[in-house]
Amino acid sequence: MARLPKDRIPCVVSAKVCGPYSVFLVFDDGVSKQVGLRRLLKGPVFQPLLDPAEFAKLRVDPEAGTIVWPNQADIAPETLYLLPDERGNAA
Repeated sequence: MARLPKDRIPCVVSAKVCGPYSVFLVFDDGVSKQVGLRRLLKGPVFQPLLDPAEFAKLRVDPEAGTIVWPNQADIAPETLYLLPDERGNAA
C-alpha cells in the first residue's frame, strides 16, 4: 500500500486517460500508477464526468499539482497517490 511522503504532498506531473474512468498518473517523485476513479465520481461537481467524453477532458494543473476538468472538478493529489495501482503491481 502506498504511503504519503512525510515532508510534502506529491504532485501529479502527467496524466492520461487509459480506460473507462481509469487514468495513468505520474507523480513528481517518480511513482506511476494506473488508477480507477469511478468510485470517487460522486456529487454534483462530478456528475458530468460520468459521461466518458467529459471524463476524457481531464488535464494536469501544474499549480494545483493534480488533475482537473473544465467544470472545475478536481481530485486531491494525496487521494490519487494513495489509490491502488489497477495493474496489480506496486509502483
